[in-house]
Amino acid sequence: MADLLSIDTINFLAAAILLMSLLVMASTRMGQLVRSFAIQSVMLAAVAAVLAYYTGSNQIYLVAGLTLLVKGIIIPRFLMYSIDRLKVRREVEPLVGIPASLLISGALIIVSYYVTEPLISSAETVTRNCLAISLSVVLIGMFMMISRRKAMTQMIGLLLMENGLFLGIISTTYEMPLIVEIGIFFDVFMAVLIMGIFAFRVNRTFETLDTTFMRRLRG
Repeated sequence: MADLLSIDTINFLAAAILLMSLLVMASTRMGQLVRSFAIQSVMLAAVAAVLAYYTGSNQIYLVAGLTLLVKGIIIPRFLMYSIDRLKVRREVEPLVGIPASLLISGALIIVSYYVTEPLISSAETVTRNCLAISLSVVLIGMFMMISRRKAMTQMIGLLLMENGLFLGIISTTYEMPLIVEIGIFFDVFMAVLIMGIFAFRVNRTFETLDTTFMRRLRG
């Protein structure tokens, strides 16, 4: 009964994580993008907590706490601070429109399930459905980085990719060495910090966060 409850809870949370990725793709307002990422990160921490309960691993409880702290609180607050300082409220003209972006995201989800179907069908773990969802989140995040103009929204796309990778790792291996997990969180935080500084510099130098102008710098 406990195993069945864990499976249902993990499947529900994984589906909600995927739904939040689609919500990110459907939004052009920066505040909504950050809040959606924060909610997705909280759900990711919840998946880790359920896995910790299922496996009885205290180490995964620590991972869940770090995920909640770093991705659910610290990084969203830094992003909101950056948005307020840069006074950028929305993605005005994405390279790909919202309806087309959602259709492409749906296609990426179908591709993800097709690619991972052989692995899912033979897996016996409680998180076997998470593999396709994790790949979907990675591809949606990658597509967001390509299809959006603003540096801040591209940063959100990078963070979505990292969330998808993290979901895939923890759902297939259940755990990693603690020092590796701490190193990953530190790398993610430093990447966000560096990209935030980069966004400040781009905005100050060119008075815009639109990164498409950089294409003109190619020789």
